[in-house]
Amino acid sequence: MTIKFNKSETLILVALEEECPRDLLSEWRVEYSGVGKVNAIISLSKAISQERPKAVINFGTAGSRDTNLQGLKEVTTFKQRDMDVRPLGFKIGETPYDKIRDIKLDRPGLSCGTGDSFVSSSQNIDTDLFDMESYAIAKFCLLNDLDFYCYKFVSDNANDEAAEDWKKNVSKGAEEFKKLIE
Repeated sequence: MTIKFNKSETLILVALEEECPRDLLSEWRVEYSGVGKVNAIISLSKAISQERPKAVINFGTAGSRDTNLQGLKEVTTFKQRDMDVRPLGFKIGETPYDKIRDIKLDRPGLSCGTGDSFVSSSQNIDTDLFDMESYAIAKFCLLNDLDFYCYKFVSDNANDEAAEDWKKNVSKGAEEFKKLIE
């Protein structure tokens, strides 16, 4: 399924300019949020208050324990991997007393577990990819009736070599992402 994005009605949110240089998408409205859920929401809130887009696209890198997953992938299921209140009887990823759990968009795609830590070892949550921003952005868009799209470039295998692999691959997905949205 090919999606046509309207440049004037779309905000692209990327954590780091290193992931997608500003000049590559000069005709688009691009905001760089910084790393992590809190920075993503602060940046998104400021951008939304200045000019309300109809759609938000999150692009960035993600790790995967599945060595067969490579390249640019659409994410349509979002989990909060670092919410851990199991001692109180909640499941990993479940926010206490919050009706919103995993967020699932009505399109096929991969799952992503978001947390404020760089993944370089096994995790307690079952998900295809790991990142540090998308769950928070997806939840904000859900609560504010914004169309949300998420594309992640698999930069590493979320293992002992993840940090070095990420550094080598952080900017490799930008051209692929540009082709996809245009």
